[in-house]
Amino acid sequence: MKQIYLCTDTMTGLFSALHDAWKENRDSDAGIEVKGKTQQQLFCEYRTVAECEQKAVRLERMIKRYLGYNTYWDIYHALLSDDGEKGTAVFKTMQESRGIRDSHKIMDHLSCPEVAKVFALSRSVANEAHMYEEFIRFRELENGILFSEITPKAQILTCIADHFTDRFPLENWMIYDKTHQVFLVHKARQAWGLVWGETLDGEAAGKLSEKELEYERLWSGFFESISIKERENPKCQQNHLPLRYRSDMTEFVQKSAETCILSGP
Repeated sequence: MKQIYLCTDTMTGLFSALHDAWKENRDSDAGIEVKGKTQQQLFCEYRTVAECEQKAVRLERMIKRYLGYNTYWDIYHALLSDDGEKGTAVFKTMQESRGIRDSHKIMDHLSCPEVAKVFALSRSVANEAHMYEEFIRFRELENGILFSEITPKAQILTCIADHFTDRFPLENWMIYDKTHQVFLVHKARQAWGLVWGETLDGEAAGKLSEKELEYERLWSGFFESISIKERENPKCQQNHLPLRYRSDMTEFVQKSAETCILSGP
């Protein structure tokens, strides 16, 4: 009977499930599914796998050793996606690697549907992370903390953490992922960290410093002043700035889209 391993949608949870699946069913058909995204199948045995840091570390070490660092990062990014079948795709990619001469080149075998899926998911997550590195807008709160809210599809906080740590090493800042309810927190001159299970204090997050209010007014006014109505091209603008990124951007939250629209060719 086919084994289906159920896990939490975290890197530790997915790696733990992959560890058990590889240990027990590497030579047979098995699947990895995320709790809450499960599609019940007939003639399958479901088993819940608890998060285990030791299992996750062992699997990470194995992938890096036998599949290489480049493949590890493709797998890592793929598992950050919002696709419910990502765990199974990674597991079958690992199985596929056993049948080729050089397992380090597994990601070159795009003729395999599972490998192609992992490659596509990895590229999608990396692209989204790159976009958010450009579009994230911080605002200064009354307490001096730089704060931002985002609504990504994938769990991209770990992908952008080093970028903003390098940019603001001397600042206290925080990015809140509203989709997955996770905080990326950085304390001045220290390393970043993720915080799970906490609730955003909307009242505190809405209290902006006087300087921030002034800069937001100036920033929005700048975009209004450079806009030329006769040259407005919303369709062209969407190619450079998709609508789903605009809800948390200063340029678009202060006033209506008509008054805050970017000028374009």
